[in-house]
Amino acid sequence: MSDVTDAAAHLFAHGPAVPAMVLASVAALIATAGFRTRRSRRHGQAPPAEDTGARPPAAGRPAGSGPTGTEPAGTEPAGTEPRGTGPSRNGSALWRMRTTVRDAPGSLAVLCAALADRRIDILSLQTHPLAEGTVDEFLLRAPGELSGAELADVVTTAGGARTWTERADAHDLVDAPTRVLALAARTALDAAELPLALRQLLGRCTIRSLPAGTSAEAATTGAVPPEGAFEDTVLRLRAPEGGVISVERPHLPFTPAEFARARALVELDARLGPRIPRGRDVLTLPEGSDITVRRVDTRDVPAAKAMHERCSARTLGLRYHGPVGDADRYLNHLLSPRFGRTLAVQTASGRIVGLGHLLWDGDETEVALLVEDAWQRRGIGGELLGRLVALAAEAGCESVYAVTQASNTGMVAAMRGLGLPLDYRIEEGILVVTARLDPSARSAARPARGERVGRE
Repeated sequence: MSDVTDAAAHLFAHGPAVPAMVLASVAALIATAGFRTRRSRRHGQAPPAEDTGARPPAAGRPAGSGPTGTEPAGTEPAGTEPRGTGPSRNGSALWRMRTTVRDAPGSLAVLCAALADRRIDILSLQTHPLAEGTVDEFLLRAPGELSGAELADVVTTAGGARTWTERADAHDLVDAPTRVLALAARTALDAAELPLALRQLLGRCTIRSLPAGTSAEAATTGAVPPEGAFEDTVLRLRAPEGGVISVERPHLPFTPAEFARARALVELDARLGPRIPRGRDVLTLPEGSDITVRRVDTRDVPAAKAMHERCSARTLGLRYHGPVGDADRYLNHLLSPRFGRTLAVQTASGRIVGLGHLLWDGDETEVALLVEDAWQRRGIGGELLGRLVALAAEAGCESVYAVTQASNTGMVAAMRGLGLPLDYRIEEGILVVTARLDPSARSAARPARGERVGRE
């Protein structure tokens, strides 16, 4: 209950800023997450891990594929553990499983009895009613030697159909109402959390935002009613600021309950309107100048455009990899919290002199920097990059990449200054530098070039 209490405290701390209709959206989100829990034996349960954000697919497993990327659902190659953390205790392992059973008295009892015969413990069970039956989603603790294929065979013999299995981890031990309430609180505090919250809510999936006015959005919006639509493995929802949010999960069809949860989360985001955390840090650069680092969004486009106009053609060319036209074409996208997070550095007079972007790119995460010419070589780029990488680590990203030119020695030096493992590759004359955020290295991703003198 502590997670629920903390999440509720954060949400209701907004006071009058959270209207009653927003609370109704939260209630709708929680109501769709009701679940039944059954246990075939009583076991102690490991304490739930803190929900830290989206967990992208493991390296080497393409998004939208089966559990291993090539094998059909319900199979796991020997010696691989694509998602879980290995046997949890006493030679056992956690599994998530979905199967469709007939909506008839006794059908679920037969399935549960078959699991019990193989010493498989049911930790939780959620039901998703469908017209042709019921999709049951289990969290299981099974003997460590049991494979995904063997587990699927047990279920199929007991009457299950279209069975899907995937190794689980400690995050899955958090019950559904607690999870969705925490996600609602995160979304309420920061508009940039919506894509991450949707991924955490729906599991391994690909989320794309189609901005209003684009050809892709125009082709899609006509087929999406205001309340959204879903078909099998694709969800489409009207974005709060216009456009469409598309969610794809080819390896596992969506259920009506999942669609309702996603729609309620997007509705909550829409009702709250634009918002970003208000915190800002005042830092002193090595030369003695004070700067402020804060989050920005599309409301800061005029100040960001003014900074672009003060930058030289060479600086803009290194940032955007070629000739740059009118900044209006890209600043609204770059500063939108729907596509990532942006940090700005501003002087004591309030002028923005540096921008750092953390951009959600499907299952990958890009970092990009732009520092005004007169403020370069003062440590601002390294300060921004360290903070962006820390934000990526907090969101559960496994790596970040920067796209630049080999001649951009400042960006290359900033990436090397992170102290993280780096991979370099050349793609069509462009240098791509990837920093791996493995757990042992994430502590190195901390800004260290400026001295913090206060927080506003």
